[in-house]
Parts: sequence; C-alpha cells; structure tokens
Amino acid sequence: MNIAVFTNNYLPNPYGVTGSIESFRREFEKRGNRVFIFAPHYADYQDKNPQVFRYPSLDIQYKIRFPLPIPYSSKMDKILENLDLDIIHSQHPNLLGTVAAKWARRKKIPLVFTWHTLYDHYTHFVPLIPDKIAAGWMIKKAVNYANKSDQIIVPTPSVEKIIRGWGVDNTNIEAVLTGIEEEIYKNADGGKIRKKYSVKDDEVLLLLVSRLTEEKNLEFLFRCVVLALKKNSRTKFLVAGEGNFKEKLEEIVEKNNLKDRIIFAGLVSREELKNYYAAGDIFVYSSLSETQGMVITEAMYIGLPIVAVSAPGAVDLIENKKNGFLVQENPEEFSLAIERLIKDENLRIRMSKEAAKVAREKYTASVYAEKMLSLYENVKLRKLRM
Repeated sequence: MNIAVFTNNYLPNPYGVTGSIESFRREFEKRGNRVFIFAPHYADYQDKNPQVFRYPSLDIQYKIRFPLPIPYSSKMDKILENLDLDIIHSQHPNLLGTVAAKWARRKKIPLVFTWHTLYDHYTHFVPLIPDKIAAGWMIKKAVNYANKSDQIIVPTPSVEKIIRGWGVDNTNIEAVLTGIEEEIYKNADGGKIRKKYSVKDDEVLLLLVSRLTEEKNLEFLFRCVVLALKKNSRTKFLVAGEGNFKEKLEEIVEKNNLKDRIIFAGLVSREELKNYYAAGDIFVYSSLSETQGMVITEAMYIGLPIVAVSAPGAVDLIENKKNGFLVQENPEEFSLAIERLIKDENLRIRMSKEAAKVAREKYTASVYAEKMLSLYENVKLRKLRM
C-alpha cells in the first residue's frame, strides 16, 4: 500500500505528533508498505529519509520553534501528481491538512484524519487573539474537516466523546493508539542516569517527561511534588524536557529551597529516553490536554507506576489502583498518592509489574500498526462502493 502522510509538525521537533508518525511509518515499512511524508521545511535539518518532502515554511519562534508550512508549492504538486497513492492520512485540519484533502479529492482516494489535539488547551500558542475566539475557530474548522473525512482516528476512546460534543457526526471513528516500539526500549540502563544526577540507590526518584509549556499543567504538578518532597527526605524529582515555562518552574523550586532535589535534565534524545524511564521509580503526570500521552505508555512499558490527574488520555491507559493512581486535580490528593508509593515499596513493586504487563500486552506498536492498516483497507473498500 502507498500511503501519503501530511503533517504540520515533524522532525526534528520532538513532539507527540512526530513520534506517532515515525512509529507508524517504521511499522508500515516493515510490512512492505511505502510511506511518503509531506511536512514543513525546517532550516538546518537534513532528512535521511528520501521519502520526506518539504513544503516551504515560515520559521516561527513563539514559545517554541514551530515552522508553519506554506500550503502552496508547484514542486510538491508535480511530485504528488506522479505518485500512485492508496491512502492520504492527514494529521491536521489546516495548512497541509487542506492540501491533503485537495489531493484526496483529486485522486479519488480516501482521506483519513487523526484528531491529535484538544484545541481549547492550546490557544496560548496563538498570539493577539482572545483564547475563547481562537478555540472556537480552531474547533469549528477541525469539526468541519473531520465530518468531510472518510475515516477519523482518535488516539484514545475518551477523545471521541469530546469531539462528538463539539459537533462531529461522522460515523467512521476509531481509536488507534500510538504503540510502543519494543526494540527501542531494549537494554534500558537507569543506573547511569541515577549516577549522572547523584541519585542514591536508597532514594526514590520521581520522573516527568514533558514539554515544559503552559498546557501541560506543570505549575499544579510542581506544587504537588513539592508537598511530597518536603515530607519525604529520601526522594528526588527528575524533569526531562524543555520549554518556555521552565523559568516559572525554576522559581517554584528556588522558593521552596529544593534545587538539590529537583533536577532539570533538559531535552533528552529519543535514544537516551529509555534510560531516564529506567532510572525512575514513579512517573508523575498532570496534563489535562492530552489525547493519549505517549509518555504514559512508555513509562508503563519500562515498569513505572503512574500518578496522574484523571483526564482524557490518562483515563484510557491507567487502571486506577492497579498500575497507578488516577486522582482529581487536587494538590493534597495528588501528593498523597505520590507519598503512598514512596512509602510502600511492596505496592510500588506490584504496580510496577502490572504497568509493564499491561503495556506489553496492550500497547505495542505492532498491534496498532496492524489495526491502522486494517482500517486503511476497510476505508478503501467503502470508498469503492460509493
């Protein structure tokens, strides 16, 4: 099968959409399919994959670096005209998403759309426009796009309920997670990370892997972690990630005199990330804006029990009191769940084993690649019958 993926967000940006695209691409190609990726040009980055095609872009730096594609290119039109495609898979409803829809119509092939984003949580990335207006515009555009698509993919079942409430009435919706690529997580070495940051064997290490931006609800998380650290002297907190919110978080750390126990590791490479997971004892997460939260399943795969706010994405992955704790957005409740795992080693070990077991049984990339390919075949048949 020949598959064209259109995305506004791709390498070298290390975000969730990029990770999802690359995971499915690798799995599809293992099975003999061809994947062509159409993405924005990123200055100073050279693609190793010859089947990546770049649209001209505006190199925007507002809170994070995020090149915006210009969805017009005679060069790309010629490439697309000559490609024999079976499926077009759009990752966004705008910019290159509009190009995806145009070429799906022109070639009379199915348009698949993955709804990755809860747009009402991301309005702070839109300068000068009031949040309510920006959210309303983005959601309306996405709803219209989804209703015209041949197949909608949502990363987790809880997202379907949300977009139905926003007005999506397309009956063709399926939940397809981005699974764990097991080869990437082999031979994880947490010991070298603990040594690097002077975390002793008898200390409990809390871990967060996240972009440090406003929509991740990090001020709340740090307040909860500070409460737990102050009550448990043999505990540290390691934060892997970068973003414009880091300065605010560092102020919280300094105010509470915890610079020696809260460690900012910065941006961690994909290759090294497995070692950070392996270094941790408990994974903490408070984002309210996720459609999946790939870091949750990654942490589970390595065997970390999770403490997370009961929110979309997390509620589909965490079995409360089995492989972690799902709690309300309440600092005392969240910090108490952390403390319970810090103090009860047997509980921590039991939840660790359950987390790894669930991730290996349910959340591997091979399982979801097969599901996605099956959906592609089904939507092709539906299109032929129309």
